[in-house]
Parts: sequence; structure tokens; C-alpha cells
Amino acid sequence: MDNSLRGSTVVVTGGTRGVGAGIARAFAEAGARVLACARRPPEHPITGAEFTSLDLRDPPAVRAFFAGLPRLDVLVNNAGGTPFRHLADAGAERHAKVIELNLITPLTASLAAYEHLRRSRGSILMVGSVSGGRPSPGSAAYGAAKAGLASLASSMAVEWAPEIRVNTLVAGMVHTDSSHLHYGGPDGVAAVSRTVPLGRLALPADVGAAAVFLASDAAAYISGASLHVHGGGERPAFLDAATAGPDVPDTPTAGKES
Repeated sequence: MDNSLRGSTVVVTGGTRGVGAGIARAFAEAGARVLACARRPPEHPITGAEFTSLDLRDPPAVRAFFAGLPRLDVLVNNAGGTPFRHLADAGAERHAKVIELNLITPLTASLAAYEHLRRSRGSILMVGSVSGGRPSPGSAAYGAAKAGLASLASSMAVEWAPEIRVNTLVAGMVHTDSSHLHYGGPDGVAAVSRTVPLGRLALPADVGAAAVFLASDAAAYISGASLHVHGGGERPAFLDAATAGPDVPDTPTAGKES
């Protein structure tokens, strides 16, 4: 068993509900001291995690928070999210706020944590999304921000090596208390789950386990990487639309010589 995180200090932004709570809980179970930062306290206490009220969109407050820590070993930039909103249904200012929350605040927190992490030879984990690697109608600004986050992490991994490791955890669809808002209740969740190769949505604990791995000594030589936690991705739509059966002879495909 990897005990490398026991006694370490971990900050999880947005660590009070959903995926963030799952990540905070996983680090606490690994023996770390966990500080969960958010604007509002959790509805249900997270065993082993301490809550700190912090608005990540307030850079001076973020800098003051990190300056007050005695040490820091891991920063998990999890805070983020977006409402469903088509691009033409809102002005640029609304979309800019989504980009600020999902891209600028992780940069703000990472810069504020830099000196701590350099001294402890710690790591940063960006919580990305599959939305950053595919079209995201209804959440285009969010997808663009997550694409930028992955790029930021890879550049940060080069600039801040070898003292700090930086990786991105690319999360797929996760079953949380708010899943019904996205998928429409139990029937909707079941229908969406059938589109995932592993046959279910992720649980917050699945994402938490992956986060603990990337922060641990088991991943000591992993930096600048993106780990997909998406149950196998998405089944290509053309497979369900195609009419060819299994007995059709092989035919040339794009990129394959006949």
C-alpha cells in the first residue's frame, strides 16, 4: 500500500460537494490533512476534511489563504462548473465568467501555492473534463476553458519541473446529487449510462481514487500527463447509425490502404 500521502497537506478547491467532496474524502482516507475550499460550507460534513471559506475569484483572498498555510504538498484545482447555456443565449460577459471560474481561478490558486509546493516538491492536479476535447454544445465556454486548462497544465509541468509535478485528471460523466439537473432523473441517468462502455457513470470516489494516485509517489515519474477517467469514453455515433452487419467483407477505410 502506498502511504506517501500520509501526513501531507492537501488543498482541494470546490471540495465540499460532488466530485470535489469525493476527492477530499479520498485524500483524507489516504491519511492526508485535507483543506476543502469553497464559498459555502458542505451540506454534510466530510470526515477528515477541514472547511475553509474562500472565493477563488478574489485573487488577494486566495494569496492570503495560501500565505497563511504552514506547508502544502498537493493542490487539487477542482472548483468549476457551468449552467447549460447556448452561446447565442447570453452575452460575452456571461461566458467570460465561466472561463474565469474554470481557467483563471486554477491559475490564480497555482501561482499562490507555487512557493509552498516548490519547497515541498509537491504536485498540482487540474480537474479537467472530456468537454475540453470534443464539441460541447450548450457548454461551449466551459469546454474551451477546460481545453485551456489542459494546455496550461502541460506548460506549467515544464516550467516548474523538477520541483513540482503537474497533471490533469480528465473526468467524464459523474453521478452526483445534481445529476438529475443534467440527465433528467433516474431514467435519464440510466439511459446516459448505457452510452458509456463500462455501463455506468463514474462515482465521485472513482475520481478521488485517480486523484490520489496522481498525487502519490506511485506516480512520481508522471508529470504533464492527462489521465482520462471516463469509463472508456463515448461509443462512436456512426456505429449505431450504420446499417452494415457483421458479415460484410472488409472494405478500405480512411487511412487504410486497399
